[in-house]
Amino acid sequence: MAKDIADTAEQNNKLIEEVLAAYPAKTAKKRARHLNVAGAVEEGETEILSKCDTVKSNIKSIPGVMTIRGCSYAGSKGVVWGPIKDMVHISHGPVGCGQYSWSQRRNYYTGATGIDSFVTMQVTTDFQENDIIFGGDKKLEKSIDELNTLFPLLNGISIQSECPIGLIGDDIEAVSRKKNKDIGKTIVPVRCEGFRGVSQSLGHHIANDTIRDWVLEAGEGARAGYEGTPYDVNVIGDYNIGGDAWSSRILLEEIGLNVIGNWSGDATLAEIERAPKAKLNLIHCYRSMNYICRHMEEKHGVAWMEYNFFGPSQIEASLRAIAAKFDATIQANAEAVIAKYKPLVDAVKAKYQARLEGKTVMLYVGGLRPRHVITAYEDLGMVIAGTGYEFGHGDDYKRTGEYVKEGTLIYDDVTGYELEKFIETIRPDLVGSGIKEKYPVQKMGIPFRQMHSWDYSGPYHGYDGFAIFARDMDLAINNPVWGLFDAPWKKSA
Repeated sequence: MAKDIADTAEQNNKLIEEVLAAYPAKTAKKRARHLNVAGAVEEGETEILSKCDTVKSNIKSIPGVMTIRGCSYAGSKGVVWGPIKDMVHISHGPVGCGQYSWSQRRNYYTGATGIDSFVTMQVTTDFQENDIIFGGDKKLEKSIDELNTLFPLLNGISIQSECPIGLIGDDIEAVSRKKNKDIGKTIVPVRCEGFRGVSQSLGHHIANDTIRDWVLEAGEGARAGYEGTPYDVNVIGDYNIGGDAWSSRILLEEIGLNVIGNWSGDATLAEIERAPKAKLNLIHCYRSMNYICRHMEEKHGVAWMEYNFFGPSQIEASLRAIAAKFDATIQANAEAVIAKYKPLVDAVKAKYQARLEGKTVMLYVGGLRPRHVITAYEDLGMVIAGTGYEFGHGDDYKRTGEYVKEGTLIYDDVTGYELEKFIETIRPDLVGSGIKEKYPVQKMGIPFRQMHSWDYSGPYHGYDGFAIFARDMDLAINNPVWGLFDAPWKKSA
């Protein structure tokens, strides 16, 4: 076993050297900091240490290397604010960003679209040349008035700034304060211009800050009448992709907890306003929402903890860790829930594990998935050959060290060239990444799952999600189509 690990580590180190050799010396030196092989996890005096910690991250991408990152606007509009269902989110600027955001991430919600819920509706101020020259404040005011007339049941509006807004200096804060007085509804200005920061990660942070300043601070009165219970919790950083948040909520409520808010999939503005009344914040996507959890802990005394509901081993560990924060009744309920779903887990493993045992996977995703889904694959007997983040920070890689095995290939902000060469050489049985990577990988004859939005499937969270996850991985890997074609250079004349 030790020899196998050493061999894998040596092969991956050589692969990194080969990939870097194709770059000019200056570029190779910069990119070398973002690539490594996971070392053995060692217990230090104060923390767990692994080679994942040495991977550099959250650094500006090198021009010309075809990064797979998104922008600050995408992080705010597409992740944090967009799924809040009873608000309209204006893409303030030219039509391009607003049109592109039309393909939202399957953030499921309950409600009547266009009546009291607006997640799948895209609104833009559609800047023209005159707006760039003379400013778009008046156009923004008019848009807010029109929205309030068209959709009287909306409870708030967020203004998602596109790049030109920061360049021409529109005063969206002044507009927000003015229209708040005019229509009496929450108006939130979000300075998430796409050129800010190095990736969509800054958009998450900016969006969290605007929730803090424009919703939580203004929501004191809204939560004054909420009494609450000793078991109130918020689910933070779950965007309900394919119904994930609903699957998580089922388990939390089964153990006796009262979920008073979900951020931000299927969320209402009122849920966010009353969030500081909770006894505990449960954070799933640490990268996108740790900022607001830290604020609520400092300002309102609400403790927070991470949890992972991908795959049965992590579900069990998380349910027990969550229950440990409460009384013996909740702890007993957690054990009962784990026992209740054990037959389902056993049935899923009996059906799929033999078909998936030993299959290798390479991951390249954003948010929490490069580490959180690892154990779900391992629960099915699969092996992670490589993983990395589009916009991870140092603390993400530190946490990743607790999940990955020694010898695993680690890559940050991987370029299109690097990812293609890694996949070509390792030839994993499955790649899990985003829509931009899906079709080139499939053309290489390698099965693929879109792990940003579950390839139009889901949910993947919770016990019922694990059954769907296992089915989807089996359908991808064991699909007979992969045996029906050869690479062009392998065909006979």
